[in-house]
Amino acid sequence: MTKALIVIDVQNDFCPGGALAVPGGDEIVPRINAMIDGFDAVVLTQDWHPAGHGSFASTHPGSDPYQTMEMAYGPQILWPDHCVQGSPGAAFHPGLRTDGDLILRKGFRRDIDSYSAFFENDRSTPTGLDGYLRSRDLTDLTLVGLATDFCVHYSAVDAARLGYSVGVDMTACRAIDMDGSLDSALASMRDAGVRI
Repeated sequence: MTKALIVIDVQNDFCPGGALAVPGGDEIVPRINAMIDGFDAVVLTQDWHPAGHGSFASTHPGSDPYQTMEMAYGPQILWPDHCVQGSPGAAFHPGLRTDGDLILRKGFRRDIDSYSAFFENDRSTPTGLDGYLRSRDLTDLTLVGLATDFCVHYSAVDAARLGYSVGVDMTACRAIDMDGSLDSALASMRDAGVRI
């Protein structure tokens, strides 16, 4: 058992009609569902923010969504409120198979965001995913989900940095592509040794 599918943030708020919708985000659900049985293990990540999270523009009076703000851990894009714990928007897309081995919630610390499935945005506070995968001898990872240029990208680069064999299946990802962020993310992943 070595191969794991990591399904990143396929949640209602990232799908059409959601608070932070990724164009075509729902289109990947059938592809992911079809892939699941081909892996030894499946991990699903879930953005899980408390109300008033530090990455929300609404938390910072006078700020607008998509502007960048300097936080204690570095620059942070301010987002519309999304994936608030227990809300319909935080739920997985209703068509997604969730019969995986682990659901990992991230972004639950009020003062720090978490794009990566492995580390908070300070790049050092672990989520626990690395320990889980190593304890199960899962070393070959395929990442899919939302969004290619943010949470998939950061997760893939961190996984490669941690020594995993990492691939991103672009047929089962969609991007926000904000100001060239997709091209930048693809270059970053390739530089890290991620298979695209």
